[in-house]
Amino acid sequence: MLSRNFLSSSRSVRAMSTQVPRGLAALLEKKPDDVVITFAKRTATGRAKKGQLKDVPVDEMLYHLFKATISGAKINPAKVDDICVGTCHPPSPLYLSRAAALAAGFPHTVPISTVNRLCSSGLMSIRNIAQGIKSGEITLGIAAGTDSMSLNPRPTPETSAIVDENAEAHDCVQPMGWTSEMASSIYNATYLPLTNAQVAEVYKVPREKQDYYALISHTRASEASAKGIFAEEIVPITVRGTTISVDDTIRPGVTAEGLAGLKSAFPQWSPGTTTAGNASGVGDGAAVCVLTSRANAEKEGMEIIGKYIASTVVSVEPKVMGISPVVAIPKVLEMTGLTKEDIDVYEINEAFASQFAYCVEELGIPIEKINPNGGAIAISHPLGMTGTRQVVTGLAELKRKNKRLLVTSMCVGSGMGAAGVFVNEARHEANL
Repeated sequence: MLSRNFLSSSRSVRAMSTQVPRGLAALLEKKPDDVVITFAKRTATGRAKKGQLKDVPVDEMLYHLFKATISGAKINPAKVDDICVGTCHPPSPLYLSRAAALAAGFPHTVPISTVNRLCSSGLMSIRNIAQGIKSGEITLGIAAGTDSMSLNPRPTPETSAIVDENAEAHDCVQPMGWTSEMASSIYNATYLPLTNAQVAEVYKVPREKQDYYALISHTRASEASAKGIFAEEIVPITVRGTTISVDDTIRPGVTAEGLAGLKSAFPQWSPGTTTAGNASGVGDGAAVCVLTSRANAEKEGMEIIGKYIASTVVSVEPKVMGISPVVAIPKVLEMTGLTKEDIDVYEINEAFASQFAYCVEELGIPIEKINPNGGAIAISHPLGMTGTRQVVTGLAELKRKNKRLLVTSMCVGSGMGAAGVFVNEARHEANL
């Protein structure tokens, strides 16, 4: 178990703000200065190197998504005060994002920024725009997340010799596959919270357990795709004459026997239990949310589909970065005065089944509430897109079920994590 000191240490956990509503009743109140979401959509995802978006660079994906946002959200692009794009690995991402926005129809008077906190970049884009609205500095903003893992795969970080001498500095730049194998063999590693006491606990995550959780993801995503559930959150885009509207990353017919027969994806690292079937898919895609104040949304006649409440970022030992949702989720729940039972849907990123299994079981959340339509193991994990996609997917699920509260969370490369709380304000037509 994680130490209480670690969970409560202000030196280890950085909260977005202390000025957030607390308690279920307070969160559900509607106030003019609420930060609300009026549009939340994503592109279909594409398999890296092989799929429908493999030759489409980040600026082109953003161009099509921005055009679809202007049209679908029914906004005047000149009234947008700021745009923030979460993206990780394309070169010169700000130039690419700015060019895409201009080409899509935003006037040159609309500023833009990019943010890179690896796997949480999409959530950070939402956070940045939300903070701008909360502070009164902006009224209407757009948060997007995107990456092309086909054209811009993770570059190999290079550190200087003096930096690499530090063990944690060395660990924080290692490949993600290495961290998965570490999570397979070590659950709670060494933390240094308020004292120098070392808290260590070794816990194995066997291959069978990883495949078990992977099969849940594959099965749920396949069933959701077959039922057309994802169509409610995907905005079709026409790229070079081809309309893209269905994920090509989801593999129907995955079985336990098939997963068990897969070879290790990283045989160079012990115990070698991570495979192509129980790790997140490598993919391409983009997602977007339009945010504004409730007062402005009502003034402009914009449909309110959700509300941003709060987010948090945390940090853990780099070699077990995958366990960070077990720190981030309790922290954001404590910030908002909620219990884990209050939450209707959790979208927790499935970077690897090894870390996902640990998070599910350590948090003690019923699997029925987590990634009800599958997660990144099945849908794929374009790094910058994921944090935004989770919000898009989670709000769509809450609308279908006429439920209220969403928590999103993900581990973050280098040894960090993040989580956010959102409220659904849309109701499914069948429930009206």
